[in-house]
Parts: sequence; structure tokens; C-alpha cells
Amino acid sequence: MSNVLEQLAVARRQGRPKGIYSVCSAHHWVLEAAIDQALEDGSCLLIEATSNQVNHHGGYTGMLPEDFRRRVTDIAASKGFDESRLILGGDHLGPNPWQKQPALEAMREAERTVQAYVRAGFQKIHLDASMACADDRGPLTGETIARRAAVLCAAAEQVSGEQKPVYVIGTEVPIPGGATESLTELAVTSREAAAETLAVHRRVFKEAGLAHVWPRVIALVVQPGVEFNHDSVVDYDPARAVHLTELLKEEEGLVYEAHSTDYQRPEAYRNLVRDGFAILKVGPALTFAMREALAALSSIETELVGPAQSSLLMDVLERVMVEDRRNWEHHYTGDEQAMHLLRRYSYSDRVRYYWNAPLVKEAVATLLLNLRQVAIPETMLSAFLPEQYLAVRANALQPDAHSLITHRIRQVLRAYAGACGA
Repeated sequence: MSNVLEQLAVARRQGRPKGIYSVCSAHHWVLEAAIDQALEDGSCLLIEATSNQVNHHGGYTGMLPEDFRRRVTDIAASKGFDESRLILGGDHLGPNPWQKQPALEAMREAERTVQAYVRAGFQKIHLDASMACADDRGPLTGETIARRAAVLCAAAEQVSGEQKPVYVIGTEVPIPGGATESLTELAVTSREAAAETLAVHRRVFKEAGLAHVWPRVIALVVQPGVEFNHDSVVDYDPARAVHLTELLKEEEGLVYEAHSTDYQRPEAYRNLVRDGFAILKVGPALTFAMREALAALSSIETELVGPAQSSLLMDVLERVMVEDRRNWEHHYTGDEQAMHLLRRYSYSDRVRYYWNAPLVKEAVATLLLNLRQVAIPETMLSAFLPEQYLAVRANALQPDAHSLITHRIRQVLRAYAGACGA
């Protein structure tokens, strides 16, 4: 299905811009919701894993690329979703997980990860060698980034079969997963910077004997002026990105890939696709919605079964996060109250790293069990999950916990699907 991605630039040239959204999550409920949405829309589905989540050592999920593929295809098969409509991608594939190692060692690890993704049948590969390693001095030059990207591309090509992957180059500013600093001066990528990135990569790929691969470089990651941090969102302003849209008239074989598009208003996604940002990445907003649904259901549970039998899910989650600070302490600042609020409510959703913790999984299982044994009154749905209440009243949704959770996630996905032409 990589041809679906290659057709994005063709559709733009023909004056009928199309888009595709990319689901960046490994959580099974998010994957289920995404597949349900694609089934309803009759569309293809792009799902991606990052090099931190999934790599040849297992990543923080413990999954190799073939494990991730199996998880997704098993869910797809269970729902009757045609695997031929499924596109798997690798996001930010490069030395990022091994930045504390010297560049030579980090790149060797990155090559192995890229090859593991390609061997597992991932069709879309984002080559991202923009991060400095232990022995790099200062920010990397565009030349160095391009040469390292070419090394990764060559490694991927070595193990590719009859179906060749397509590639995305470039990286967004700031770092993957949302900003940690103030967003008041968020800079849109300049036309000159985007053109230079393309020119350097094109030249370096040719010098590396990869000129035949360049037509399969389908997208460039730039910063269109969309971002979020812990408590605010920068909304897309088309006027600030006109110069990037104009550049695509010269680079007719390409579209842009927009990262950190989470939490934008629905009209922003339509405008982004219209303006050439044809691949829209979404991740934290999906698990943020899932957390909202689980917190609401936990409140309902406490009222229906009482504190003694309740899972106390959100209390358990807070305790586990306080005891294991690795995934948030370098991102959140402030006094204890401020950090408590950030742990639970931040747009960056560092909570997503804790759903597989044993105590949290146990609490979620208790929550679901408790709610299976009672009927949730419509009046309580109205109080805690008002939009799901409306769907239940319209006989469009069953009032069981699992359905309520995936429906909340799909509320996020529907805005993307509508913008992408589903």
C-alpha cells in the first residue's frame, strides 16, 4: 500500500489534495479504535511506531518490529480489516535511543533498527539522524544529518525485498512528543531551510549511490507552525506557511509530513491537507482521550461500587508515576501541586508510558470487571461522559466500558479522517 502514499503528491499536482493521518501509538485500545475508524470510513490506515517504542532491542514497549506488526495485524484480523489496506511506518528511525553513545556505535544500532523494520514489512521509513551523539560537538550540520540519513537508507535498501519502502526525511522542531519550552515564539520552517534540506539530501543520496532511491522519498518533515506543550497549543495559521506551500510547486514529487498535530481544531486539519501537509501525525492526543475516558469511568465506578471495591485507578496511576519518575521528571517542573496536575492532565501525556505497569494494568482490569457487573445509568454518563451519553441515547453506542473508551478515542480520529477525505 506504499503506492497510496506515493499518490499523495500526484493528487496534489492534479489539484485535488488528499491526506492521510498517521496513528502513532502502541496501545491496543488506540489501535482498535483506529481500525474501527478505518473500517467505518472504508479507508486505508497508517500506523507508526517510533525507534524509542519499538526497536531491535525491544524499545520501551518490549516489542521488536515484527512483534508490533503482529499486534496490529492480529487486531486487524479480529475485526475483519483487510491487511492490504494497512500501512506500517517507522517514525524517527535513527540514533535517538542511543544518543549517549559515540556516533559510530549509535549509528550501528540505528542501522540494525531500520533493517529490522524493513524486514518486518514496514513500508514507510522516516530517516531521522538529526540528533547529536556523545562525541558530536554542538548541533549537527545539514551535511552530517544528510550523510547519516543516507547510511540508514542504504541499510534499509540492503534488506528490502520486492516491495521497496518509501522514505520521509527531515525532522520537526522541537523534539518528538511535544515541546517542553514556551511556545510564544514558535518558528515556522523557512522556505530557504526546507529547500536546503532537500538539496543537500538529494546531492548526498546521489553521491552515496542512492539516486535511484530518491523518487521514493515522498515527504519532508517541516514545522508548519503547529505544536503543543504541557498546557497550551499553537494553532495552525495558513498565512504563516504560504512559503512552504509555494515550494511544493517546484518539488512536485513531494508533500510535507506534519508532526505534533495533536489538539488542533478540526478546520486546521483540513487547511493543512489543502496546503500540502498531507501526512498528519497524531499520538499523545489519542492516549490523552483514552485517559480522560478511564478517569471518568473510574469516578463512575467509585460511585456505583463504593471505594472499598473500587480500582482507585487514578490513585494507583499517580502512585506508580511518583515511584517511577523516569518518564516525566525531566519534562515537568514546578512545585508538587503543579507537577501533580501535569502528571495527570498535561497535553504531552507522559501518562502514556505507564499503562503497561503491572499495578496500573491490574487496576484497569479491576475497573473493567467492576463496570461489567453493574449497569451505568444514563444520568451518570451525562455527568461524566456527555458526548458518549448522546451517542448512547441515539442508539449509536453500547454503554459498556470498552465501547465508551474506544468511542472517546475515535472522537479525535474523526477530525483527522474528515480532513483526509474519509
